[in-house]
Amino acid sequence: MSVRRLIFGFICLSTIYYLLSTMAGCSSQKTTSKPVIKVWHWMTDREPAFQKLAEQYEQQSGVKVEFELYAPSDAYTQKVRAAAQGATLPDLFGVLGEKRDFASFIKAGFILDLTPYMEANNGAWKNVFFAKALAVNEFYAGNSYNAPPGIYGAPIDVMTIQMLYNKDLFKQLGLNPDNPPATFQEFLDIGKKISAINRGGQIVMQGLVSGWGEMWLIDCLANNYAFNIMGKDKVLATIKGEVPYTDQDWVRVFKLFQEMQDSGVLYNGIVTMINKTAEQLFANGRAVFAFNGSWCVNVYKGMNPKLNYGVMLPPKVYKGYPMSIWGGAGSSFMINASSKNKEEAVKFLQWLTARDQQAYLSEATQNLPANKESAAKLPEVLRNFADVMDLSTHPSVWGISEFSPVIEAFDKGIQSIIIGEKTPEQVAQDVQKVKERQLSKRRK
Repeated sequence: MSVRRLIFGFICLSTIYYLLSTMAGCSSQKTTSKPVIKVWHWMTDREPAFQKLAEQYEQQSGVKVEFELYAPSDAYTQKVRAAAQGATLPDLFGVLGEKRDFASFIKAGFILDLTPYMEANNGAWKNVFFAKALAVNEFYAGNSYNAPPGIYGAPIDVMTIQMLYNKDLFKQLGLNPDNPPATFQEFLDIGKKISAINRGGQIVMQGLVSGWGEMWLIDCLANNYAFNIMGKDKVLATIKGEVPYTDQDWVRVFKLFQEMQDSGVLYNGIVTMINKTAEQLFANGRAVFAFNGSWCVNVYKGMNPKLNYGVMLPPKVYKGYPMSIWGGAGSSFMINASSKNKEEAVKFLQWLTARDQQAYLSEATQNLPANKESAAKLPEVLRNFADVMDLSTHPSVWGISEFSPVIEAFDKGIQSIIIGEKTPEQVAQDVQKVKERQLSKRRK
């Protein structure tokens, strides 16, 4: 055999060995490579905690998670909608807006049904959540949105909206700081005390502050009192068009706001107040009451760590029905049904909502955990928000929605009552006229 043949044969064998080794290396990379999970969110206050959890998850699982923040929420919503139209949604994201918006994403096939994962192992994942929180992400058979029944998201925190009161200002008013008003009349009586202390033109303290210029918080409190005065069934019957807003019970709801204004318990100018201003006033010890959600705990802590305050349910008008409050899932994540990483995304979402991670999120951000097991060692103020979760409700779980023009007329009508432009009876008639127009359009 010639030297040339030997050299040629060696080169061929070397080349074959190199190709085989390269192919084996590529095969090994394919079997061992891990996906990158992309998560879009809008929660500025939670961004540092999310990044720390992402690092922890990668260390434990080898799977990299990239949280991408898009704020404010309006900008985030626009980005998600554009991504849905362009088929570029990330592996995990949230849907902001009304329940009908959520349903439209589901019907378009953008969101994975998590029911099989929730119910696996005798409902192990499903059972860790507060039921009222999970309900926000659930659609039942026959729902008015025509969405397929199922669970389409997992809550990462929960919230309730209640009243708060400044204990130091209570003392100045001669009130027991450990005994907030339980009845609506007791609440009005405190308004009279506030008015008395402010006589002479000098404002010593303000009454109730809240973002009623944003209107949805007016809607929230009015619904609380509607449930207390007439019960859930009559409220839902009104939304269905079976009970008019001119009914005496609805007129009574409207009159409550007139009575609050007349008593002096409301901040002067509350109808134009945004919630950030309300939070600043309460945190700085200038307002006796606030109407706000559990997220305020973190806000107040940042503004005034020494603020001495308590949490209370809105004072009852009647004893016949319980005082329901808005609550449920604060923020939730959904999984892209078209994601090539959806199985890994499910695993990450299960990990994120597990006890230890939920406890860390709650401690780091002062939000209520969605996992029941993580709520056992909450600070007192947060625990007061969590303890009434069973009393919570929300329009997103009612299975039916009021027309947007009706809600607008309702909320603006209450604003007009507070500033003395209209009577409760006039507002009731105005709202009913809008309702009848909307029902007439639907019948056509």
